[in-house]
Amino acid sequence: MKVLLINGSPHAKGNTYLALQEMEQVFAAEGVETELIHVGNKDIRGCIACKSCREKGVCVFKDLVNETAPKFEACDGLVVGTPVYYASANATLIAFLDRLFYSTGFDKTMKVGASVVVARRGGLSATFDELNKYFTISGMPVASSQYWNSVHGRTQGEASQDGEGLQTMRTLARNMSFLMKSIALGKEAYGLPEKEASEMTSFIR
Repeated sequence: MKVLLINGSPHAKGNTYLALQEMEQVFAAEGVETELIHVGNKDIRGCIACKSCREKGVCVFKDLVNETAPKFEACDGLVVGTPVYYASANATLIAFLDRLFYSTGFDKTMKVGASVVVARRGGLSATFDELNKYFTISGMPVASSQYWNSVHGRTQGEASQDGEGLQTMRTLARNMSFLMKSIALGKEAYGLPEKEASEMTSFIR
């Protein structure tokens, strides 16, 4: 079992990192391997809809997206963490996720996804919903916790004072570990769900 953790904060050791670190400790106790990738401080441009990835199998821009793609394919679960800016995720993270999900043609069905959002006060639920959409469009079950996956904190390290938020992170990691292990057993016993041929409907004809 392996989980890929994406830190979408520009601050390597900020409050988003504290939330993900809380999860890492539980994953270790559950026997789940983790790898943390820091995205938020990288120079990552957005998708330009060139569709070159459909021909080449990789994004035309050679950066962290292409480096992460094989790790995403190999992992059992993906955790995406971000600070909240204007009730939205860090724009660098969104550019990264748009290109990562679009340029990777492998089947993501039953990889477990979880989003983690960190803010001083508001905009958490909107950002939480924004990130979960990457999972639900890809056939990825979304791991839940005892509350929405959010932690509060403004200045660096302040999230360590949010006892409920950190408990939510620990519960999320335990639930995610259980879900990944259960899916692995289900794959072994029953295989993946049957897939139909893709049917695309356009509403302007």
